Amino acid sequence: MREIFRRALTGAVYIILLLSAVFLSSDAFDFLFMTFGLACLYEYKRLVQLRGYHIFLAYLTLWWAYIYLVHDLSLIYVLLFLTVMVDCTLLFFLFSKNKNLFSTFRKFVVGLFYIGGGCIFLTMIPYKDDDFAKLLIMGIFILIWVNDTFAYLVGSLLGRTKLYPSISPKKTVEGTVGGFIFAMGAAYIIGKYESIISPMQWMILAIVIVIFGSLGDLLESKLKRTAGVKDSGAILPGHGGMLDRLDSLIFAAPFAYVTLIIFAYVS
Repeated sequence: MREIFRRALTGAVYIILLLSAVFLSSDAFDFLFMTFGLACLYEYKRLVQLRGYHIFLAYLTLWWAYIYLVHDLSLIYVLLFLTVMVDCTLLFFLFSKNKNLFSTFRKFVVGLFYIGGGCIFLTMIPYKDDDFAKLLIMGIFILIWVNDTFAYLVGSLLGRTKLYPSISPKKTVEGTVGGFIFAMGAAYIIGKYESIISPMQWMILAIVIVIFGSLGDLLESKLKRTAGVKDSGAILPGHGGMLDRLDSLIFAAPFAYVTLIIFAYVS
């Protein structure tokens, strides 16, 4: 009971902090995710045993450049391409029997684009037509939360078939399907009230977020299993580290960004 209360309290504080930043101002939102990115990078460094602090400097430079200086679409697409390519490489790592995440240099590149690129595109998603679309980013957060929550609940009640037992023994196929179904329902409801994209586009976006968010969760589980630890950190009591909390969002963000670009192009 004490553990459940601690998890609920930590989750409530996290959600309040996130909502406050989103609705306070775009600068508060930017700063929050810059800070979250630093925390995730710190935990990533420990998981893969990457020494030095150069990756923090590289991340901050890249983040400030793309959030405040770079407005050229071609340069944004270059970063998007590199981030997606690194994420695709990590998917090969996820489904391979290899337990070593490349050389020191490759660990640096992977961390910079997997976490740094993911946080940058997560930060960029709400900026649409020179406006800060609060409800767009909140809708994405809600889809992730609904998927995670109902995947856990359905898996706990009905889960029988293990999804990927060698990496994440507790995740089940039933839980994954349950989270997906509830996320699709949430996307339909969000689409009825948030008209920045259509209800059908919200449901397509939900499919992208659920698939890549689930892969991101499994990927972080493999990094932890390879490192021989249960959690990426202990900054969030009852929830582990910041990367434990944001793994789905960070991995799904560039793919969600690509999806929104396609919607804008089709429209």
